[in-house]
Amino acid sequence: MSSVAVLTQESFAEHRSGLVPQQIKVATLNSEEESDPPTYKDAFPPLPEKVACLENAQEPAGAWGSKIRPIKASVITQVFHVPLEERKYKDMNQFGEGEQAKICLEIMQRTGAHLELSLAKDQGLSIMVSGKLEAVMKARKDIVARLQTQASATVAIPKEHHRFVIGKNGEKLQDLELKTATKIQIPRPEDPSHQIRITGTKEGIEKARHEVLLISAEQDKRAVERLEVEKAFHPFIAGPYNRLVGEIMQETGTRINIPPPSVSRTEIVFTGEKEQLAQAVARIKKIYEEKKKKTTTIAVEVKKSQHKYVIGPKGNSLQEILERTGVSVEIPPSDSVSETVILRGEPEKLGQALTEVYAKANSFTVSSVSAPSWLHRFIIGKKGQNLAKITQQMPKVHIEFTEGEDKITLEGPTEDVNVAQEQIEAMVKDLVSRMDYVEISIDHKFHRHLIGKSGANINRIKDQYKVSVRIPPDSEKSNLIRIEGDPQGVQQAKRELLELASRMENERTKDLIIEQRFHRTIIGQKGERIREIRDKFPEVIINFPDPTQKSDIVQLRGPKNEVEKCTKYMQKMVADLVENSYSISVPIFKQFHKNIIGKGGANIKKIREESNTKIDLPAENSNSETIVITGKRANCEAARSRILSIQKDLANIAEVEVSIPAKLHNSLIGTKGRLIRSIMEECGGVHIHFPVEGSGSDTVVIRGPSSDVEKAKKQLLHLAEEKQTNSFTVDVRAKPEYHKFLIGKGGGRIRKVRDSTGARVIFPTAEDRDQDLITIIGKEDAVREAQRELEALVQNLDNVVEDSMLVDPRHHRHFVIRRGQVLREIAEEYGGVMVSFPRSGTQSDRVTLKGAKDCVEAAKKRIQEIITDLEAQVTIECAIPQKFHRSVMGPKGSRIQQITRDYSVQIKFPDREENPVHGVELAVQENGDEPGEGRDAKEADPSSPRRCDIIVISGRKEKCEAAKEALEALVPVTIEVEVPFDLHRYIIGQKGSGIRKMMDEFEVNIQVPAPELQSDVIAITGLAANLGRARAGLLDRVKELQAEQEDRALRSFKLSVSVDPRYHPKIIGRKGAVITQIRLEHDVNIQFPDKDDGNQPQDQITITGYEKNTEAARDAILKIVGELEQMVSEDVPLDHRVHARIIGARGKAVRKVMDEFKVDIRFPQSGAPDPNCVTVTGLPENVEEAIDHILNLEEEYLADVVDNEALQAYMKPPAHEESKAPSRGFVVRDAPWTASGSEKAPDMSSSEEFPSFGAQVAPKTLPWGPKR
Repeated sequence: MSSVAVLTQESFAEHRSGLVPQQIKVATLNSEEESDPPTYKDAFPPLPEKVACLENAQEPAGAWGSKIRPIKASVITQVFHVPLEERKYKDMNQFGEGEQAKICLEIMQRTGAHLELSLAKDQGLSIMVSGKLEAVMKARKDIVARLQTQASATVAIPKEHHRFVIGKNGEKLQDLELKTATKIQIPRPEDPSHQIRITGTKEGIEKARHEVLLISAEQDKRAVERLEVEKAFHPFIAGPYNRLVGEIMQETGTRINIPPPSVSRTEIVFTGEKEQLAQAVARIKKIYEEKKKKTTTIAVEVKKSQHKYVIGPKGNSLQEILERTGVSVEIPPSDSVSETVILRGEPEKLGQALTEVYAKANSFTVSSVSAPSWLHRFIIGKKGQNLAKITQQMPKVHIEFTEGEDKITLEGPTEDVNVAQEQIEAMVKDLVSRMDYVEISIDHKFHRHLIGKSGANINRIKDQYKVSVRIPPDSEKSNLIRIEGDPQGVQQAKRELLELASRMENERTKDLIIEQRFHRTIIGQKGERIREIRDKFPEVIINFPDPTQKSDIVQLRGPKNEVEKCTKYMQKMVADLVENSYSISVPIFKQFHKNIIGKGGANIKKIREESNTKIDLPAENSNSETIVITGKRANCEAARSRILSIQKDLANIAEVEVSIPAKLHNSLIGTKGRLIRSIMEECGGVHIHFPVEGSGSDTVVIRGPSSDVEKAKKQLLHLAEEKQTNSFTVDVRAKPEYHKFLIGKGGGRIRKVRDSTGARVIFPTAEDRDQDLITIIGKEDAVREAQRELEALVQNLDNVVEDSMLVDPRHHRHFVIRRGQVLREIAEEYGGVMVSFPRSGTQSDRVTLKGAKDCVEAAKKRIQEIITDLEAQVTIECAIPQKFHRSVMGPKGSRIQQITRDYSVQIKFPDREENPVHGVELAVQENGDEPGEGRDAKEADPSSPRRCDIIVISGRKEKCEAAKEALEALVPVTIEVEVPFDLHRYIIGQKGSGIRKMMDEFEVNIQVPAPELQSDVIAITGLAANLGRARAGLLDRVKELQAEQEDRALRSFKLSVSVDPRYHPKIIGRKGAVITQIRLEHDVNIQFPDKDDGNQPQDQITITGYEKNTEAARDAILKIVGELEQMVSEDVPLDHRVHARIIGARGKAVRKVMDEFKVDIRFPQSGAPDPNCVTVTGLPENVEEAIDHILNLEEEYLADVVDNEALQAYMKPPAHEESKAPSRGFVVRDAPWTASGSEKAPDMSSSEEFPSFGAQVAPKTLPWGPKR
């Protein structure tokens, strides 16, 4: 609510009609005027007046209607209870399962709230809901609707109160439904019924009914009244800053809604208790009548552009005038052309108010500074730094730059605007004197090449010539490039860009088709390989397509010959890649993968390097056993043989070749490999390898343990024989949970069917889509018989029976611990039979079994076996010193787990004693015990084992004894090996890597004595079986190290050679290329003297390595020196204007000349006495040829330079100013910004000058400073 008096056009016309006589002017247009440009009004007609769409609004929109909402916690938790009698799902086998659990999951996914359910003692359901308030309310409503039984009730209230229950946009009704977790149905307006129907829980219905009756009761007490008051008197009723109306509302408790100034409504709406409402209406009527009698009006003319200064930010200036003088100032609407401002108040106060209006209007001014639009960004500065200096000194000044206009507009307090104007004018004058710009036209297809990779070319030009280069984006397809900056730099940058463009016009582009899968390989890791190609062909630009485009086209661009050479080179590279992309798969038993990888990947790395192939192993958690080898065919075969040989060495792996006609291979493999996979699984997981399709080979390779290989061979040949004679297939369907029962323990039941009928039965694997399908293959009569047997078994399984058995309650815990793992295993093995034990706490010994009859019988038998084992269970102790426990357990307890599985026993290790007392453990004296007495007295006996050494084994007696022996066999033994002390650090290796590798390889612990002991003895601790291998491995390592020591002594031979220091750079070569070649070729280290060390002779080069190699390296260096001594240097006068052309981009052109003629060319530095002097160094005949070539180039390039200079002289425009004159563009008359020099263009970001359609606009920083 506000008292800002902004009038609509109609109301303003009414006020003005009594003050100024209407003047009607008829404009006649003569022939001259007809040719004038259109007026601003014609070109941009105003929008129609705003529609009074907020008639029923209780509060005004916009800045006055905003509310500050209190901050609430984002996550809340609510708990509520569903009694047993109201629960929908009562009959459940197990809590947390079935339909109820599914519904809870759906609710959590839909609402985002978190649900926790628990059963109370009375079997009622407690539900805890956590999350954001809205999510919790929605979840609660869903739970009540879907988990609680529903009731319904009706409540009758007057029809006119229904809308208050619904609320604005139905929000009140939704809130009420969420709060009470009910469904409230209100009759439609055309329905005469008064009844509101509520559906939900009893508790929720009561709450909702109470709330509805409460809303109705409130409405019975309230009244609404509307009072017509002239719009002009609204500010007096509201009072300054709405204080007066606020006081009346507070005193009477009545809500008073005065329509905002922008709405052309005159009625004031009162809402509240009847008595208090009458008081509020009487008071406002009194104010209105009083002001109507006492006030008078005067009209004054104020420039339209100054109206906003009179209004002030958010109408504050009008409120100030109203507060100080009691006078209301009425401003015409912004879309009106009128400049008349009306002041309404008591006659004696009007003079003071008028003074204040003019003071506000003239407190701000608008000015402009002429500045070419291309200079605007230099005036603003990087990140607005230059402009910030001015705005910090004068924060109330608003500076506006309009794109495309050659002026800057300033707005603010008059004094500040004048100071800012002077500063900006000085800045413009300085920039105009030292800045220039030029526009050049270059075909847009060359723009990206001018920019270079990651902007390399354009950034170099910008930095070198200190200019700004603006290249239009590709989407514009514009050829115009603009260069701005220092006049001299602009010309130089222009020249270089035009040269680059002309060179590109002479280049050619070639598209090379390369499969996208090879792109990454050609580019190499971190772009290493493509960098090599680019260095080899520096003048060729190579562009790869974006990986997302799935394109095979690689684009080459550059001089014709270079592009051809590069194309051939890349085609050869691709041919090599194609040859190297041959791939084969090798099945290797999963347990041997770690041996093939080796410690730290040593084995696999060695195979990769020696065979030059890529070898990919499956992930550890993957079930795949296949290793994929990629590379050249011969190399892949070699790598395959090596990997297979490792597997063969590690285990008793046999390999057999079977000859089966190639035409039968596909039928033997079966659909998606099902048939061959069933043979492999049945025969202990052997690998059967068929030759590549189309090879014509009949040889099938079977690999695995000897006994399994023979079994698989026999089955494969039998199957092949069947396929050749007569093969018949039938499908039988059975539920997946029956499959394990049909197969039987260890495959016994299905093997019986197979042996009796001679047919093969194949069950689906986990990857198969149809999990119900069982396939029978073989001769027709055998298949039919097997089908009958299987269908009979399945039919029996479908007959569900319920049975029970007695199990002593003391054994119940064994079956249900670990979340019922034993019961789950029984269910899996015996066709999904359900076994239910009585609830804990009850003393019942009856166990219920439900499932197929055969499955139930088998499950009962298995439970009885488990009980027999439990009753026959004994516990024995095994004493092993605590220090060996970790070794006995093995990595991640693997050894203990293996013993537990092998002997069906339970093994419990004692708690670890942190600081065990060595020798005799002292007895603990308890209260009342004499020393030497009590339960710990026996522990003091030195012969008895300590408690922390005793491992407890539980199970059948004979199995416990066998497990004890297996544990004792795992106790490590220690042996000592003598190794010379000086080799210890090499055995340990860098950060212990060497010794760790040996310990992992031999599965032992190796202890090296501390350096201060100077001992030669190394202790090896581990299993007796591993100690021999570890000792031999350690001694082999000692021999290797001794051989390395001898080799190191031979390699440390040093040889010095004297070479003149001026030849040192040539011996080193560019980026050390020459010296690196010598080092690698002769396997030596070459050290040059330190230039900064005055004591060191500067002509001595030291060579270190084998004596023979150092001598060969010395000869190579002396040979280079001999060649250098024959070289000559000649100076050539070369016009400095062609130097850049001869050098080329990044020196590519001159490097090519130097490589071609085997010479060194040096150009003068900037500021040299003779800028034309170029030095050529090399062998005499090479120098002469190089000079001839350079002079030819000079002659060719110089002709271009002279032509360009002559052309520039003619192309220069005669009148420089005219060429810069901006186009007149679109012109209108009587625009707001041309009415007076002090006015400014409308601010398009202002929410006042351009009001939004509904959405609030963030207010702009205005000239009268920051908001308070």
